[in-house]
Amino acid sequence: MTRRGKVPPVGPFARVAVLGGGAWGTALALVAARADRDTVLWARDAATVTAINETATNPAYLPGLGLDPPVAATTDPAVAASADLVIAAVPTQSLRATLALFAPIIRAGTPVVSAAKGLERGSHDTPSAVIAATLPRCRPAVLSGPSFAVDVAKGLPTALTIAAVDMALAERIAETLASPSFRPYASDDIVGVELGGALKNIIAIAAGIVAGRGLGASAQAALTARGFAEMSRLAARLGARPSTLMGLSGLGDLMLSTASAQSRNFSLGLGIGAGRPLSELTGPGARLAEGAFTAAVAIELAGERGVEMPIAHAVADVLAGALSVDAAVVRLMTRPLKAEAD
Repeated sequence: MTRRGKVPPVGPFARVAVLGGGAWGTALALVAARADRDTVLWARDAATVTAINETATNPAYLPGLGLDPPVAATTDPAVAASADLVIAAVPTQSLRATLALFAPIIRAGTPVVSAAKGLERGSHDTPSAVIAATLPRCRPAVLSGPSFAVDVAKGLPTALTIAAVDMALAERIAETLASPSFRPYASDDIVGVELGGALKNIIAIAAGIVAGRGLGASAQAALTARGFAEMSRLAARLGARPSTLMGLSGLGDLMLSTASAQSRNFSLGLGIGAGRPLSELTGPGARLAEGAFTAAVAIELAGERGVEMPIAHAVADVLAGALSVDAAVVRLMTRPLKAEAD
């Protein structure tokens, strides 16, 4: 028995299907293959599939990096029919449409793991809620934590969190993906893990704006600390455990995403802070930053639940073109004084 009195895992899942041929999907397919699982990667783009199968590379998303071990790829959704475990490595805003394609194919009872970090516009749903709605006969789980796709693809040491409502399922998925270079920790706080990953993207954009505007290291540190306080307040109101936000999928991911231009969200903020046009940073051909969508959703949720999130609100207003960076700084710095714990 486990420490929570549940039946322990019954061994790793043997066959893994990864949905999504981008950098993150390719990296996670490598994770499964390095753990000696029978792994197949599904992608929409035929050119990506051909490159992966014929050259063991993904030049569009991981240029210059050989895939070791090689991974089989396909455009045929039917491959998910034989999978014991499905990992969906697609952006939050396209997750529902992607899973709908697989709804008639994935077997009932199959665990489906979301590797996205965001909140769906309109519904306000987390990725696990999207899975539950789209694949009601499957078992939702999430993977989140401090990780850059290129580091994972290279086999550099990485630790993340696997969460499911059922702790035994989370432990079994962790066992399936674990290897000497990839260490998953299990959790049954699926809400906390998802919110940590989604909300840190907003703060990463804000941190990038601070860096791009040249506001200094002191401002950067204060922004990150106060941003974490905002994340924690909303997550707690939505049912997350505070200890989860202090872990890999919360504070750990925040530390990574607010300190490197490898972070798409931080990079977006850098561009905004440097004065580049929003249309250039978020338009066609730009790198997808999930926080650009999550910011508006987060402040809607915060407003519904009476949670103050001034940094997230400022980011959302800047992204909407309703507030300049300089005006956002003034608004944040001249808010009414209060105790730090409030």
